[in-house]
Amino acid sequence: MKVDAVLTSEKPKIPLPTLSQINADRITQLANQYWSPQTEDSHLPYDAGIVESIYQAEILGSNFSVRRIMMLEFSQYLECYLWPQYRGGEATRAHMMSIIVMINEKFRERVPAWQAFLKKPEHFPAFFEQVLRASVAEDQSSRNMREQTALLLFLNHCFGSMEVQLCRDQVKRLVSLSMWISLQEGRRNQEFKAVPKWRKYWRAIQKKDKPELLEKLNWERRYLQRLMLKFMGVLESVPEDGDVDPNVVRYCERFLELMIDLEALLPTRRFFNTVMDDCHLVVRCQLAPLTRREEGQLFSQVSDRDRYLAGQNRTSEL
Repeated sequence: MKVDAVLTSEKPKIPLPTLSQINADRITQLANQYWSPQTEDSHLPYDAGIVESIYQAEILGSNFSVRRIMMLEFSQYLECYLWPQYRGGEATRAHMMSIIVMINEKFRERVPAWQAFLKKPEHFPAFFEQVLRASVAEDQSSRNMREQTALLLFLNHCFGSMEVQLCRDQVKRLVSLSMWISLQEGRRNQEFKAVPKWRKYWRAIQKKDKPELLEKLNWERRYLQRLMLKFMGVLESVPEDGDVDPNVVRYCERFLELMIDLEALLPTRRFFNTVMDDCHLVVRCQLAPLTRREEGQLFSQVSDRDRYLAGQNRTSEL
């Protein structure tokens, strides 16, 4: 269950632009030149600079304005330009973030989100890895926190779409038994004593690992622990008094929403719960100065929900 839907009142709907507004818009004019299906015979060649320009002017420049992002969605920006031209390691951060923003908009509008990827799935693993690495970057500027929040929202959509094989193939590696590599050996042995069959599975995983892939595999296995450590650094940077960046608060709320959904889903919580407990995430959230600030009221409610779910899941495992 999404936290925003439970803990906040429903926001007023954003009015849709009129046909004349759409036709006169810069985005429509660019779409007609580069990607609109209606003008396909006269398109200009793909230009990476257009993606950068749109991201800087229409997404970052508008402070992630829903109306501007809606215009990009109307133009089929993702399906006709962003994803067909995505090339793994060659893609810029602006290209990757533009795809993230468009997928999040599709979920906001409650329309099918994964069709473009399913039609051309070969670059999705590289895209997902680029997302993971961007989400643990350490830059905490206000602009970057908006981007980090968008990345968290996208990851939550991926974990919530495990019925889609494209998503399941990527996220299952992050929450499998192999993520226990991030536990201290003593804690891991304690868990194996409680459920001996997991030690057998653990040894089988280690035997199957290919040496040439080990570095990449271990990075993925430690990813959620690394993400939690980053979050706790951001959370504990919020002072008890004085100014606080609202983008940081929003990031913290979105992060806990992701944790709650991981705890609520049976396919993800079984091994993740132990790693989260080992990081003392819930306790550090409760002790954080943000919980004592007026801006942290929603965060406190979400934190309490996370504490409840974590406690319930730990009890069910004993």
